[in-house]
Amino acid sequence: MRIYAIGDIHGQLALLKAAHARIAQDDAAHGGDGVIVHVGDLLDRGPDSRGVVDHLMQGQAEGRPWIVLRGNHDRFLPRFARQPDWIDAGLSSGEHWLDHPGLGAAETLTSYGIDFDGDHDRTHAEVLRLVPEAHLRWLETLPLWHLTPQALFVHAGIRPGVDLSRQTEHDLVWIRKGFLDDSTDHGPLVVHGHTVVDQVTHFGNRLAIDTGAAYGGPLSAVVFDAEGLHLLGADGQTLATIENKPGQTGSLVVYAALAALYGGQITPAAASLGLEWYAEHVADARAFPGKHPNIDRLLAWAQGSESFAVRTVAA
Repeated sequence: MRIYAIGDIHGQLALLKAAHARIAQDDAAHGGDGVIVHVGDLLDRGPDSRGVVDHLMQGQAEGRPWIVLRGNHDRFLPRFARQPDWIDAGLSSGEHWLDHPGLGAAETLTSYGIDFDGDHDRTHAEVLRLVPEAHLRWLETLPLWHLTPQALFVHAGIRPGVDLSRQTEHDLVWIRKGFLDDSTDHGPLVVHGHTVVDQVTHFGNRLAIDTGAAYGGPLSAVVFDAEGLHLLGADGQTLATIENKPGQTGSLVVYAALAALYGGQITPAAASLGLEWYAEHVADARAFPGKHPNIDRLLAWAQGSESFAVRTVAA
């Protein structure tokens, strides 16, 4: 299965539709089962934030395999609706979303038929009247990350050395310092937007895909297709490979998720959690050793004391 990722959209509906069209053409040539991950910042700056939300909500309602993540800009509108005096702690200026000259609030409000004249109270009343409640709820509940065997997708980045389960929302949607300048192997490749680059750039442990659609640049899309995962012993040698093929895709996802949660390692605790995820299949594995080798491996590792590294194998 191919995984596509689209960078920061920022109200650029025409660019988003064009990216979807390119992806559909490529996906059709490769089996048609691809998933698209949008790394957040759907709103602000561009001309049609409302259209972007409508388009993505409609696609999901129709059953399209579209994952939409939350970016820092996707918090401003719903938080203003619920808490009109809220100021995001990520803004070093300490300015309100409506008053900050570079955030693009006016463009978002205009797309909903609201003319911002500097009056916060009037604007708040208009937001409650003209912004669909369904839009606010959808934006508020967008996930912060998406994990696949190929990569970890997130808006801004991660705090290096912190397990995925303990990452804060603030870091996931705002981080730059401490992530962009870090060369640590995070386990999965981290695919992110938030920080504009001239072109999609691979930094070894991360892939930056925000190419400045908000400022007249292109809206970039990338594709991932992995052959599988290598499980590595303490000496770095490959112990086993879980291939990306029918019958093993579920295990590929489980092992990749465990590695992301436990710093790129399958520890005894990770193995125990993996057994919980395999649920009823564990009983069958215990009854018929060898029938489920990927479960057998976790059963053994959960009882041991060693940790095993996981490495994605790119196609």
